[in-house]
Amino acid sequence: MLKLHGFAVSNYYNMVKLALLEKGLPFEEVLFFGGQSPQALTISPRGKVPVLETEHGFLSETSLILDYIEQTQPGKALLPEGAFAQAKVRELAKEIELYIELPARACFPEAFFGAQVDPVIKEKAKGELLAGLATLKRNATFSPYVTGEQMTIADVMFCFTVDLAYAVGKKVFNMDVLEDFPQAKALLEHFKQNPNVQKIAADKEAQMPAFLEMVRSGKR
Repeated sequence: MLKLHGFAVSNYYNMVKLALLEKGLPFEEVLFFGGQSPQALTISPRGKVPVLETEHGFLSETSLILDYIEQTQPGKALLPEGAFAQAKVRELAKEIELYIELPARACFPEAFFGAQVDPVIKEKAKGELLAGLATLKRNATFSPYVTGEQMTIADVMFCFTVDLAYAVGKKVFNMDVLEDFPQAKALLEHFKQNPNVQKIAADKEAQMPAFLEMVRSGKR
């Protein structure tokens, strides 16, 4: 059985978890916070979350894990047929990660954990985040999913990235970064009705108090 190592507050962990749930695959969740200890580094060479444990060994990096699951596991397809269509899904997923998730992440300490982010970093993140959302708006179809009628890996990335970017916009920049992007808002609302997303949200909420205490104590 596949084992997913990580923790329920991590959006990257939840991307892989959603893919596994959508495909209807049995898997075991293993609590793992990563880090630089020798034990952690034997599981994740960079000490990052998530990690997928397979019969052949451990895999890290979310996009690679998602591709591995799609290539090796049965269940609902999260990639369309055809080389170009698949490449387009991966293109959108990568754009979401690089141009939306990463700029938003720079402001996570202030948005979610009560810290302060340097104003210069915030201004840079704001510009990059807005540019990233504009890129997504130009490149995606939203009919209703990111690349068309089928839910794909790009949607898995979207679901646990754009929601956080929206929260960063409200809490850090005091603006609605999706004000002119109703397609993205509609897809986020659609995912809120997905039973698997609801389960993931409940698991995250249940783990959040302990995670915040760990952050405050300096253990993470």
